Amino acid sequence: MDFVGAFSFDNLRFLLDGLQVTVSVSAISIVLSFLIGALAGTLRFSDIPVFSKILGLIIDIIRNLPLLLIIFFTYFALPQIGIRFDIFWSAVVALTIFESAMLSEIFRAGLNAVPNGQFEAGLSTGLSYIQTMVIIIIPQAFRSMIPAIISQLISLVKDSSLAIIISLPELTHHARIIYGQDTNYVLPMFVAMTASYFVICYLLSLLSRYLEHKRYKY
Repeated sequence: MDFVGAFSFDNLRFLLDGLQVTVSVSAISIVLSFLIGALAGTLRFSDIPVFSKILGLIIDIIRNLPLLLIIFFTYFALPQIGIRFDIFWSAVVALTIFESAMLSEIFRAGLNAVPNGQFEAGLSTGLSYIQTMVIIIIPQAFRSMIPAIISQLISLVKDSSLAIIISLPELTHHARIIYGQDTNYVLPMFVAMTASYFVICYLLSLLSRYLEHKRYKY
């Protein structure tokens, strides 16, 4: 083991470059998958004839596929039909597709958990369907969804390491290059990766606890 050599200035800078890519891919995927997942979950909850069933079938198919297969599909298969992304955006698209499907079920379950009386009460006051959803149903449902949503987003951050398979220059990829130069760097690099992922995921878990505390407070 050579921690001093492994954590030289050049190696640390190289690791930080990889970490920056990991954070960027995760952050963009989190925003996109949250928005798409919320929309898809709400549309499924609304039970639109035919459309909701088709959407539900698509979501179920995606949820039961390995994320690795979706990454391969976005990077290698889509170009065959004229849709091309670079490595960075292939990872973002794959993570967004997979996590949107997961989050949509969380949103749908959260909306279903709100008592029907709340919806009927909103309509009885003269609110439209959309107004009732936005003002009454979604805020109540979102509070109960917070822990599950944050947990899924933590999984997204960890799953970003799978993009190493398409040579995305993220943290794991850069760490592998460094310990490929010297086997004495293997353990230090795994320590660095462990610490980096732990910090990011722990910060998200602290956010979850904070939001839960706010939920119970109000």
